[in-house]
Amino acid sequence: QVQLVESGGGLVQPGGSLRLSCAASRSGFIMNAMGWYRQAPGKQRELVAVISSGGITNYADSVKGRFTISRDNAKNTVDLHMNMLKPEDTAVYYCYARYRITDYWGQGTQVTVSS
Repeated sequence: QVQLVESGGGLVQPGGSLRLSCAASRSGFIMNAMGWYRQAPGKQRELVAVISSGGITNYADSVKGRFTISRDNAKNTVDLHMNMLKPEDTAVYYCYARYRITDYWGQGTQVTVSS
C-alpha cells in the first residue's frame, strides 16, 4: 500500500504564491503519473495538473501560466508551484498518483486565497 503525504497548504492573499508538496511513502519504483486535483465547496473534484514519469504535463485551462508542476522520480515526490493565486483557487487540494492500474490519493490540504 502506498500513502501520499501532502504539505504546504494555507492562507494567502490574492496575487500571492504557495507551493504544495507530496511524497509517496514507498520508493524503489516510479509512479506512472503524479499530480494534483482540487475540490471547492459544492463542486466536483477537478484536475489541476498532472505530470507523467517522462515529464509530460497537463494543466487545467484555469491555471495555465500560473501553476507549475514538477516531480522527482527517484524520490516519488511531486510539487505544485502556484503563483498569481485567485480567490477562485480556494479549495482542498489532493495529491494523486497512479502506479500501473491503481490510483492513490492523499488526504488533502486546504488552500484559501483571501484578503
